[in-house]
Amino acid sequence: MPETHIVHRRLDIGVQKVPKQDAEERVRNWDETYLGFDLNSAKIEAQRCIQCPSAPCQEACPVSNDIPGAFALVEEGDIIGAADVFRETSNLPEMCGRLCPQESLCEGACVVGFAIRPDGRAEPAVTIGKLEAFVTDYQRREVGGYPRPPYPAPPSGRKVAVIGAGPAGLAVAEMLAEMGHGSTVFEYWPEPGGVLVYGIPNFKMRKQIVDDYITHLEALGIEFRCNTYVGKDITVDEMLDGEYDAVFLGTGAGVGNELGIEGEDFEGVHRATDYLVRGNLRPDQLPDHLKEPLPQPTKVAVIGGGDTSMDCVRTAVRMGAETVTCVYRRTEAEMLGRGEERINAREEGVQFEMLTAPLRIIGENGKATGVECIRMRLGEPDDSGRRRPVPIEGSEFVIEADTIPIAIGYGADPVVPETTSGLSTSWGALIAIDEGGRTSRRGVFAGGDNVNGADLVVTALADGRRAAEAIANYLDTLD
Repeated sequence: MPETHIVHRRLDIGVQKVPKQDAEERVRNWDETYLGFDLNSAKIEAQRCIQCPSAPCQEACPVSNDIPGAFALVEEGDIIGAADVFRETSNLPEMCGRLCPQESLCEGACVVGFAIRPDGRAEPAVTIGKLEAFVTDYQRREVGGYPRPPYPAPPSGRKVAVIGAGPAGLAVAEMLAEMGHGSTVFEYWPEPGGVLVYGIPNFKMRKQIVDDYITHLEALGIEFRCNTYVGKDITVDEMLDGEYDAVFLGTGAGVGNELGIEGEDFEGVHRATDYLVRGNLRPDQLPDHLKEPLPQPTKVAVIGGGDTSMDCVRTAVRMGAETVTCVYRRTEAEMLGRGEERINAREEGVQFEMLTAPLRIIGENGKATGVECIRMRLGEPDDSGRRRPVPIEGSEFVIEADTIPIAIGYGADPVVPETTSGLSTSWGALIAIDEGGRTSRRGVFAGGDNVNGADLVVTALADGRRAAEAIANYLDTLD
Protein backbone atom coordinates (compact mmCIF):
# COMPACT_ATOMS: atom_id res chain seq x y z
CA MET A 1 0.00 0.00 0.00
CA PRO A 2 1.37 3.49 -0.77
CA GLU A 3 2.37 5.67 2.16
CA THR A 4 -0.55 6.80 4.30
CA HIS A 5 -0.37 10.47 3.35
CA ILE A 6 -0.37 9.56 -0.35
CA VAL A 7 -3.44 7.36 0.14
CA HIS A 8 -5.24 10.16 1.98
CA ARG A 9 -4.35 12.62 -0.78
CA ARG A 10 -5.79 10.28 -3.39
CA LEU A 11 -8.91 9.66 -1.34
CA ASP A 12 -9.42 13.43 -1.14
CA ILE A 13 -9.81 13.65 -4.93
CA GLY A 14 -13.49 13.87 -5.88
CA VAL A 15 -14.94 11.65 -8.59
CA GLN A 16 -14.77 13.18 -12.05
CA LYS A 17 -18.23 13.31 -13.56
CA VAL A 18 -18.51 11.66 -16.96
CA PRO A 19 -20.44 14.03 -19.24
CA LYS A 20 -23.43 12.73 -21.11
CA GLN A 21 -26.00 14.16 -23.46
CA ASP A 22 -28.90 15.99 -21.88
CA ALA A 23 -32.00 13.80 -21.82
CA GLU A 24 -34.04 16.21 -23.92
CA GLU A 25 -31.35 16.14 -26.60
CA ARG A 26 -30.45 12.46 -26.59
CA VAL A 27 -34.02 11.18 -26.98
CA ARG A 28 -33.97 12.81 -30.42
CA ASN A 29 -30.90 10.90 -31.61
CA TRP A 30 -29.30 7.46 -31.43
CA ASP A 31 -25.82 8.62 -30.45
CA GLU A 32 -24.02 7.29 -27.39
CA THR A 33 -25.47 8.68 -24.18
CA TYR A 34 -22.08 9.11 -22.49
CA LEU A 35 -19.63 11.52 -24.09
CA GLY A 36 -16.66 10.12 -22.20
CA PHE A 37 -13.72 11.62 -20.34
CA ASP A 38 -11.37 14.22 -21.75
CA LEU A 39 -7.64 13.77 -21.19
CA ASN A 40 -7.41 16.01 -18.13
CA SER A 41 -10.38 14.52 -16.29
CA ALA A 42 -9.16 11.01 -17.15
CA LYS A 43 -5.80 11.72 -15.54
CA ILE A 44 -7.47 13.10 -12.42
CA GLU A 45 -9.84 10.14 -12.18
CA ALA A 46 -6.93 7.71 -12.56
CA GLN A 47 -5.18 9.46 -9.64
CA ARG A 48 -8.07 8.39 -7.40
CA CYS A 49 -6.81 4.79 -7.66
CA ILE A 50 -4.83 4.09 -4.47
CA GLN A 51 -2.83 1.29 -6.15
CA CYS A 52 -3.85 -1.51 -3.78
CA PRO A 53 -1.21 -4.28 -3.84
CA SER A 54 -3.97 -6.90 -3.63
CA ALA A 55 -5.92 -5.23 -6.48
CA PRO A 56 -9.44 -6.45 -5.57
CA CYS A 57 -10.69 -4.75 -8.73
CA GLN A 58 -8.48 -7.02 -10.80
CA GLU A 59 -9.67 -10.08 -8.91
CA ALA A 60 -13.28 -9.09 -9.59
CA CYS A 61 -12.67 -8.72 -13.33
CA PRO A 62 -13.53 -11.92 -15.26
CA VAL A 63 -10.53 -11.35 -17.57
CA SER A 64 -8.21 -10.12 -14.76
CA ASN A 65 -7.40 -6.73 -16.26
CA ASP A 66 -4.42 -5.07 -14.53
CA ILE A 67 -6.45 -2.00 -13.62
CA PRO A 68 -3.98 -0.37 -11.21
CA GLY A 69 -1.16 -0.87 -13.71
CA ALA A 70 -3.15 0.78 -16.47
CA PHE A 71 -4.17 3.72 -14.29
CA ALA A 72 -0.60 4.33 -13.14
CA LEU A 73 0.25 4.88 -16.80
CA VAL A 74 -2.74 7.18 -17.29
CA GLU A 75 -1.45 9.32 -14.42
CA GLU A 76 1.88 9.62 -16.24
CA GLY A 77 0.15 10.59 -19.47
CA ASP A 78 0.98 7.31 -21.24
CA ILE A 79 -2.52 6.67 -22.50
CA ILE A 80 -1.48 4.29 -25.26
CA GLY A 81 0.56 2.29 -22.76
CA ALA A 82 -2.50 2.07 -20.52
CA ALA A 83 -4.57 0.82 -23.44
CA ASP A 84 -1.97 -1.84 -24.18
CA VAL A 85 -2.24 -3.03 -20.57
CA PHE A 86 -5.97 -3.62 -21.03
CA ARG A 87 -5.36 -5.36 -24.36
CA GLU A 88 -2.99 -7.83 -22.73
CA THR A 89 -5.96 -9.52 -21.06
CA SER A 90 -8.97 -8.34 -23.07
CA ASN A 91 -9.87 -8.51 -26.75
CA LEU A 92 -12.78 -6.11 -26.28
CA PRO A 93 -11.82 -3.35 -23.84
CA GLU A 94 -13.69 -0.67 -25.80
CA MET A 95 -16.85 -2.73 -25.55
CA CYS A 96 -16.40 -3.96 -21.98
CA GLY A 97 -15.69 -0.42 -20.79
CA ARG A 98 -19.11 0.57 -22.09
CA LEU A 99 -21.14 -2.58 -21.42
CA CYS A 100 -19.84 -4.34 -18.30
CA PRO A 101 -21.83 -3.92 -15.08
CA GLN A 102 -18.76 -2.47 -13.38
CA GLU A 103 -20.70 -1.68 -10.23
CA SER A 104 -21.00 -5.41 -9.54
CA LEU A 105 -17.51 -6.31 -10.82
CA CYS A 106 -14.36 -4.17 -10.69
CA GLU A 107 -15.94 -0.98 -9.35
CA GLY A 108 -17.93 -2.97 -6.83
CA ALA A 109 -14.65 -4.25 -5.38
CA CYS A 110 -12.84 -0.87 -5.52
CA VAL A 111 -11.56 0.15 -2.07
CA VAL A 112 -12.00 3.83 -2.93
CA GLY A 113 -15.75 3.34 -2.98
CA PHE A 114 -16.03 2.23 0.63
CA ALA A 115 -12.92 3.80 2.19
CA ILE A 116 -13.38 5.72 5.45
CA ARG A 117 -12.07 9.27 5.00
CA PRO A 118 -10.95 11.49 7.90
CA ASP A 119 -13.75 13.97 7.23
CA GLY A 120 -16.38 11.22 6.93
CA ARG A 121 -17.06 12.10 3.30
CA ALA A 122 -18.12 9.29 0.98
CA GLU A 123 -17.00 9.06 -2.64
CA PRO A 124 -17.90 6.49 -5.28
CA ALA A 125 -15.44 3.96 -6.66
CA VAL A 126 -12.98 4.89 -9.36
CA THR A 127 -14.86 5.08 -12.66
CA ILE A 128 -13.00 2.10 -14.07
CA GLY A 129 -15.21 1.20 -17.01
CA LYS A 130 -15.32 4.63 -18.60
CA LEU A 131 -11.57 5.05 -18.11
CA GLU A 132 -11.07 1.73 -19.89
CA ALA A 133 -13.20 2.97 -22.78
CA PHE A 134 -11.38 6.31 -22.83
CA VAL A 135 -7.85 4.93 -23.08
CA THR A 136 -8.69 2.40 -25.79
CA ASP A 137 -10.70 4.93 -27.82
CA TYR A 138 -7.75 7.34 -27.49
CA GLN A 139 -5.33 4.70 -28.71
CA ARG A 140 -7.39 3.87 -31.80
CA ARG A 141 -7.61 7.54 -32.72
CA GLU A 142 -3.86 7.99 -32.31
CA VAL A 143 -2.68 4.86 -34.14
CA GLY A 144 -5.43 4.80 -36.75
CA GLY A 145 -7.34 1.71 -35.68
CA TYR A 146 -6.88 -1.41 -33.62
CA PRO A 147 -3.18 -2.17 -32.99
CA ARG A 148 -1.74 -5.09 -34.93
CA PRO A 149 0.37 -7.76 -33.21
CA PRO A 150 4.02 -6.69 -33.53
CA TYR A 151 5.32 -10.21 -34.19
CA PRO A 152 2.69 -12.31 -35.98
CA ALA A 153 3.21 -16.04 -35.78
CA PRO A 154 3.92 -17.98 -38.99
CA PRO A 155 0.91 -19.86 -40.45
CA SER A 156 0.44 -23.27 -38.86
CA GLY A 157 -1.66 -24.76 -41.63
CA ARG A 158 -4.40 -25.56 -39.12
CA LYS A 159 -7.92 -24.22 -39.47
CA VAL A 160 -10.73 -23.81 -36.93
CA ALA A 161 -14.44 -23.24 -37.48
CA VAL A 162 -15.82 -20.67 -35.04
CA ILE A 163 -19.59 -20.79 -34.73
CA GLY A 164 -20.99 -17.43 -33.68
CA ALA A 165 -19.47 -13.99 -34.24
CA GLY A 166 -20.21 -12.67 -30.77
CA PRO A 167 -17.76 -11.86 -27.97
CA ALA A 168 -16.63 -15.44 -27.31
CA GLY A 169 -16.22 -16.38 -30.96
CA LEU A 170 -14.42 -13.17 -31.90
CA ALA A 171 -11.96 -13.61 -29.02
CA VAL A 172 -11.23 -17.18 -30.09
CA ALA A 173 -10.69 -16.17 -33.72
CA GLU A 174 -8.38 -13.27 -32.83
CA MET A 175 -6.24 -15.25 -30.41
CA LEU A 176 -5.90 -18.18 -32.81
CA ALA A 177 -4.91 -15.79 -35.61
CA GLU A 178 -2.19 -14.32 -33.41
CA MET A 179 -0.91 -17.88 -32.84
CA GLY A 180 -0.81 -18.53 -36.59
CA HIS A 181 -3.96 -20.64 -36.88
CA GLY A 182 -6.58 -19.92 -39.53
CA SER A 183 -10.24 -19.62 -38.70
CA THR A 184 -13.59 -19.12 -40.38
CA VAL A 185 -16.32 -17.49 -38.30
CA PHE A 186 -19.87 -18.61 -39.16
CA GLU A 187 -22.68 -16.23 -38.21
CA TYR A 188 -26.47 -16.50 -38.43
CA TRP A 189 -27.02 -12.75 -38.82
CA PRO A 190 -26.17 -10.84 -42.01
CA GLU A 191 -23.23 -9.08 -40.32
CA PRO A 192 -20.63 -10.30 -37.79
CA GLY A 193 -20.67 -9.06 -34.23
CA GLY A 194 -23.38 -11.14 -32.58
CA VAL A 195 -24.88 -9.42 -29.56
CA LEU A 196 -22.47 -6.50 -29.99
CA VAL A 197 -24.39 -5.55 -33.15
CA TYR A 198 -27.72 -7.31 -32.81
CA GLY A 199 -28.32 -6.84 -29.10
CA ILE A 200 -26.69 -3.56 -28.05
CA PRO A 201 -28.45 -0.33 -29.09
CA ASN A 202 -26.43 2.47 -30.66
CA PHE A 203 -27.06 4.79 -27.70
CA LYS A 204 -25.05 2.41 -25.50
CA MET A 205 -22.27 1.67 -28.00
CA ARG A 206 -21.83 3.02 -31.50
CA LYS A 207 -21.60 0.32 -34.15
CA GLN A 208 -18.48 1.82 -35.70
CA ILE A 209 -16.45 0.36 -32.84
CA VAL A 210 -17.54 -3.15 -33.80
CA ASP A 211 -17.19 -2.48 -37.53
CA ASP A 212 -13.60 -1.34 -37.02
CA TYR A 213 -12.84 -4.40 -34.91
CA ILE A 214 -14.19 -6.73 -37.60
CA THR A 215 -12.00 -4.93 -40.17
CA HIS A 216 -9.04 -5.53 -37.85
CA LEU A 217 -9.85 -9.24 -37.61
CA GLU A 218 -10.18 -9.55 -41.38
CA ALA A 219 -6.74 -7.96 -41.71
CA LEU A 220 -5.44 -10.77 -39.49
CA GLY A 221 -6.75 -13.26 -42.07
CA ILE A 222 -9.98 -14.25 -40.33
CA GLU A 223 -12.81 -15.13 -42.72
CA PHE A 224 -16.47 -14.43 -41.97
CA ARG A 225 -19.41 -16.36 -43.44
CA CYS A 226 -22.66 -14.68 -42.47
CA ASN A 227 -26.28 -15.65 -43.15
CA THR A 228 -25.32 -19.19 -42.17
CA TYR A 229 -27.40 -21.20 -39.71
CA VAL A 230 -25.09 -23.88 -38.37
CA GLY A 231 -27.07 -27.03 -37.70
CA LYS A 232 -29.27 -26.38 -40.72
CA ASP A 233 -27.15 -24.94 -43.53
CA ILE A 234 -24.08 -26.90 -42.42
CA THR A 235 -23.41 -29.11 -39.41
CA VAL A 236 -20.49 -29.39 -37.02
CA ASP A 237 -20.00 -32.99 -38.15
CA GLU A 238 -19.62 -31.80 -41.74
CA MET A 239 -17.09 -29.19 -40.68
CA LEU A 240 -14.92 -31.74 -38.86
CA ASP A 241 -15.21 -34.19 -41.73
CA GLY A 242 -14.14 -31.40 -44.10
CA GLU A 243 -11.50 -28.67 -43.90
CA TYR A 244 -11.55 -27.88 -40.16
CA ASP A 245 -9.31 -29.35 -37.49
CA ALA A 246 -11.42 -28.08 -34.58
CA VAL A 247 -14.68 -26.26 -33.89
CA PHE A 248 -15.58 -23.64 -31.32
CA LEU A 249 -19.26 -23.21 -30.41
CA GLY A 250 -20.10 -19.66 -29.37
CA THR A 251 -23.71 -19.43 -30.45
CA GLY A 252 -24.84 -17.50 -27.38
CA ALA A 253 -28.33 -17.54 -25.92
CA GLY A 254 -30.53 -15.76 -28.40
CA VAL A 255 -33.88 -17.52 -28.01
CA GLY A 256 -36.16 -15.14 -26.17
CA ASN A 257 -38.28 -16.57 -23.35
CA GLU A 258 -42.05 -16.39 -23.64
CA LEU A 259 -44.56 -15.32 -21.01
CA GLY A 260 -46.90 -18.18 -21.78
CA ILE A 261 -50.01 -16.04 -21.37
CA GLU A 262 -53.11 -15.38 -23.46
CA GLY A 263 -52.68 -12.91 -26.33
CA GLU A 264 -48.93 -13.29 -26.74
CA ASP A 265 -49.45 -13.89 -30.48
CA PHE A 266 -51.23 -10.56 -31.03
CA GLU A 267 -49.77 -8.09 -33.51
CA GLY A 268 -47.71 -5.57 -31.57
CA VAL A 269 -46.20 -8.15 -29.22
CA HIS A 270 -42.48 -8.64 -29.91
CA ARG A 271 -39.57 -10.72 -28.74
CA ALA A 272 -37.03 -8.29 -27.32
CA THR A 273 -34.27 -9.01 -29.84
CA ASP A 274 -36.60 -8.70 -32.82
CA TYR A 275 -37.85 -5.40 -31.46
CA LEU A 276 -34.37 -4.04 -30.80
CA VAL A 277 -32.84 -4.97 -34.14
CA ARG A 278 -35.80 -3.59 -36.10
CA GLY A 279 -35.65 -0.41 -34.05
CA ASN A 280 -31.87 0.09 -34.08
CA LEU A 281 -30.57 -1.28 -37.38
CA ARG A 282 -31.00 -0.66 -41.09
CA PRO A 283 -33.10 -3.17 -43.07
CA ASP A 284 -30.03 -4.28 -45.05
CA GLN A 285 -28.45 -5.44 -41.77
CA LEU A 286 -31.38 -7.76 -41.05
CA PRO A 287 -32.65 -11.11 -42.35
CA ASP A 288 -35.65 -10.98 -44.68
CA HIS A 289 -38.25 -11.77 -42.01
CA LEU A 290 -37.18 -8.73 -39.94
CA LYS A 291 -36.60 -6.15 -42.66
CA GLU A 292 -40.03 -4.49 -42.35
CA PRO A 293 -39.70 -1.39 -40.14
CA LEU A 294 -41.59 -1.32 -36.87
CA PRO A 295 -44.85 0.66 -36.94
CA GLN A 296 -44.86 3.97 -35.12
CA PRO A 297 -45.62 3.18 -31.45
CA THR A 298 -48.07 5.19 -29.37
CA LYS A 299 -48.10 3.46 -25.99
CA VAL A 300 -45.38 0.95 -25.16
CA ALA A 301 -45.27 -1.53 -22.27
CA VAL A 302 -42.05 -3.50 -21.91
CA ILE A 303 -42.30 -6.65 -19.81
CA GLY A 304 -39.13 -7.38 -17.80
CA GLY A 305 -36.62 -5.56 -15.62
CA GLY A 306 -33.10 -6.34 -16.86
CA ASP A 307 -30.72 -4.52 -19.16
CA THR A 308 -32.55 -5.77 -22.24
CA SER A 309 -35.78 -4.23 -21.01
CA MET A 310 -33.96 -0.91 -20.48
CA ASP A 311 -32.69 -1.18 -24.05
CA CYS A 312 -36.28 -1.71 -25.21
CA VAL A 313 -37.81 1.19 -23.26
CA ARG A 314 -35.08 3.59 -24.35
CA THR A 315 -35.48 2.46 -27.96
CA ALA A 316 -39.24 3.09 -27.73
CA VAL A 317 -38.60 6.62 -26.47
CA ARG A 318 -36.37 7.34 -29.46
CA MET A 319 -38.98 5.94 -31.81
CA GLY A 320 -41.37 8.62 -30.60
CA ALA A 321 -43.75 6.71 -28.33
CA GLU A 322 -46.10 8.93 -26.32
CA THR A 323 -45.79 6.80 -23.18
CA VAL A 324 -43.30 4.07 -22.30
CA THR A 325 -43.77 1.83 -19.26
CA CYS A 326 -41.52 -0.85 -17.79
CA VAL A 327 -43.49 -3.62 -16.10
CA TYR A 328 -41.56 -5.62 -13.49
CA ARG A 329 -42.85 -8.13 -10.96
CA ARG A 330 -40.38 -7.33 -8.15
CA THR A 331 -38.97 -4.08 -6.78
CA GLU A 332 -36.02 -2.13 -8.14
CA ALA A 333 -33.81 -3.65 -5.43
CA GLU A 334 -34.22 -7.07 -7.11
CA MET A 335 -33.54 -5.86 -10.64
CA LEU A 336 -30.52 -7.55 -12.20
CA GLY A 337 -29.62 -4.82 -14.70
CA ARG A 338 -27.43 -1.76 -14.36
CA GLY A 339 -28.55 1.08 -12.12
CA GLU A 340 -27.24 3.72 -14.51
CA GLU A 341 -29.47 2.39 -17.26
CA ARG A 342 -32.56 2.82 -15.08
CA ILE A 343 -31.41 6.35 -14.24
CA ASN A 344 -31.01 7.10 -17.93
CA ALA A 345 -34.42 5.64 -18.71
CA ARG A 346 -36.14 7.71 -16.03
CA GLU A 347 -34.40 10.85 -17.28
CA GLU A 348 -35.84 10.06 -20.70
CA GLY A 349 -39.39 9.84 -19.38
CA VAL A 350 -39.86 6.10 -18.91
CA GLN A 351 -42.41 5.12 -16.28
CA PHE A 352 -41.93 2.08 -14.01
CA GLU A 353 -44.67 -0.21 -12.73
CA MET A 354 -42.92 -2.22 -10.02
CA LEU A 355 -44.42 -5.22 -8.22
CA THR A 356 -46.58 -5.78 -11.28
CA ALA A 357 -47.00 -8.97 -13.32
CA PRO A 358 -48.79 -9.46 -16.66
CA LEU A 359 -51.80 -11.79 -16.68
CA ARG A 360 -52.77 -11.58 -20.35
CA ILE A 361 -52.40 -9.45 -23.45
CA ILE A 362 -55.68 -7.90 -24.50
CA GLY A 363 -56.52 -6.73 -27.99
CA GLU A 364 -58.98 -6.17 -30.78
CA ASN A 365 -58.97 -7.65 -34.29
CA GLY A 366 -55.73 -9.47 -33.58
CA LYS A 367 -53.88 -6.34 -32.47
CA ALA A 368 -52.65 -5.67 -28.95
CA THR A 369 -54.34 -2.83 -27.08
CA GLY A 370 -53.03 -3.41 -23.57
CA VAL A 371 -51.74 -5.67 -20.84
CA GLU A 372 -53.92 -6.86 -17.99
CA CYS A 373 -51.70 -6.93 -14.90
CA ILE A 374 -51.91 -7.77 -11.23
CA ARG A 375 -50.13 -6.17 -8.28
CA MET A 376 -47.62 -8.27 -6.39
CA ARG A 377 -46.00 -8.39 -2.97
CA LEU A 378 -42.69 -10.01 -2.08
CA GLY A 379 -42.75 -13.30 -0.22
CA GLU A 380 -40.00 -15.73 0.74
CA PRO A 381 -36.77 -15.95 -1.32
CA ASP A 382 -36.76 -18.26 -4.34
CA ASP A 383 -33.86 -20.37 -5.68
CA SER A 384 -32.11 -17.23 -6.95
CA GLY A 385 -32.08 -15.73 -3.46
CA ARG A 386 -34.49 -12.97 -4.46
CA ARG A 387 -37.84 -12.71 -2.70
CA ARG A 388 -40.57 -14.43 -4.64
CA PRO A 389 -43.36 -12.19 -6.01
CA VAL A 390 -46.83 -13.20 -4.80
CA PRO A 391 -50.07 -11.93 -6.45
CA ILE A 392 -52.39 -9.64 -4.49
CA GLU A 393 -55.91 -10.91 -5.00
CA GLY A 394 -58.30 -8.41 -6.57
CA SER A 395 -55.61 -5.94 -7.68
CA GLU A 396 -55.96 -6.46 -11.43
CA PHE A 397 -55.65 -3.43 -13.74
CA VAL A 398 -54.89 -2.67 -17.39
CA ILE A 399 -51.96 -0.80 -18.94
CA GLU A 400 -52.90 0.49 -22.39
CA ALA A 401 -50.30 -0.43 -25.00
CA ASP A 402 -50.14 -1.03 -28.73
CA THR A 403 -46.50 -2.20 -28.59
CA ILE A 404 -45.39 -4.84 -26.07
CA PRO A 405 -41.79 -6.07 -26.18
CA ILE A 406 -41.16 -9.17 -24.04
CA ALA A 407 -37.76 -8.98 -22.31
CA ILE A 408 -37.77 -11.73 -19.68
CA GLY A 409 -34.56 -13.55 -20.47
CA TYR A 410 -33.03 -15.82 -23.07
CA GLY A 411 -32.24 -19.46 -23.67
CA ALA A 412 -29.77 -21.26 -25.91
CA ASP A 413 -30.71 -22.53 -29.38
CA PRO A 414 -30.97 -26.35 -29.30
CA VAL A 415 -30.23 -26.83 -33.02
CA VAL A 416 -26.44 -27.22 -32.74
CA PRO A 417 -26.55 -29.74 -29.83
CA GLU A 418 -29.29 -31.69 -31.61
CA THR A 419 -27.32 -31.93 -34.87
CA THR A 420 -23.84 -32.63 -33.45
CA SER A 421 -23.07 -36.25 -32.66
CA GLY A 422 -21.48 -36.98 -29.29
CA LEU A 423 -22.14 -33.51 -27.85
CA SER A 424 -23.41 -33.51 -24.27
CA THR A 425 -25.58 -30.80 -22.76
CA SER A 426 -25.66 -29.78 -19.11
CA TRP A 427 -29.17 -28.36 -18.83
CA GLY A 428 -31.66 -27.88 -21.62
CA ALA A 429 -29.70 -26.74 -24.67
CA LEU A 430 -26.67 -25.52 -22.70
CA ILE A 431 -23.46 -27.26 -23.75
CA ALA A 432 -21.39 -29.12 -21.15
CA ILE A 433 -17.68 -28.23 -21.02
CA ASP A 434 -14.68 -28.72 -18.76
CA GLU A 435 -12.59 -25.91 -17.28
CA GLY A 436 -10.79 -25.36 -20.60
CA GLY A 437 -13.90 -25.20 -22.75
CA ARG A 438 -13.61 -28.77 -24.07
CA THR A 439 -16.90 -30.51 -24.85
CA SER A 440 -17.62 -34.23 -24.83
CA ARG A 441 -16.89 -34.33 -28.56
CA ARG A 442 -13.19 -34.51 -29.44
CA GLY A 443 -12.06 -31.38 -31.26
CA VAL A 444 -15.15 -29.40 -30.28
CA PHE A 445 -14.94 -26.56 -27.76
CA ALA A 446 -17.54 -24.12 -26.45
CA GLY A 447 -17.97 -21.03 -24.31
CA GLY A 448 -20.17 -18.07 -23.59
CA ASP A 449 -23.92 -17.90 -23.15
CA ASN A 450 -24.58 -21.27 -24.84
CA VAL A 451 -22.68 -22.74 -21.88
CA ASN A 452 -23.52 -20.35 -19.03
CA GLY A 453 -26.98 -19.18 -20.00
CA ALA A 454 -27.62 -15.51 -20.76
CA ASP A 455 -24.77 -13.66 -19.07
CA LEU A 456 -22.31 -10.83 -19.72
CA VAL A 457 -20.14 -9.81 -22.65
CA VAL A 458 -17.08 -10.08 -20.41
CA THR A 459 -17.86 -13.59 -19.16
CA ALA A 460 -18.29 -14.76 -22.76
CA LEU A 461 -15.00 -13.07 -23.58
CA ALA A 462 -13.27 -14.83 -20.68
CA ASP A 463 -14.64 -18.18 -21.87
CA GLY A 464 -13.41 -17.50 -25.39
CA ARG A 465 -9.91 -16.66 -24.21
CA ARG A 466 -9.67 -19.87 -22.16
CA ALA A 467 -11.03 -21.93 -25.04
CA ALA A 468 -8.56 -20.41 -27.51
CA GLU A 469 -5.67 -21.63 -25.36
CA ALA A 470 -7.22 -25.10 -25.13
CA ILE A 471 -7.81 -25.21 -28.89
CA ALA A 472 -4.21 -24.22 -29.59
CA ASN A 473 -2.98 -27.00 -27.27
CA TYR A 474 -5.27 -29.45 -29.03
CA LEU A 475 -4.01 -28.42 -32.46
CA ASP A 476 -0.47 -29.01 -31.27
CA THR A 477 -1.37 -32.66 -30.60
CA LEU A 478 -2.34 -33.12 -34.23
CA ASP A 479 1.18 -32.46 -35.50
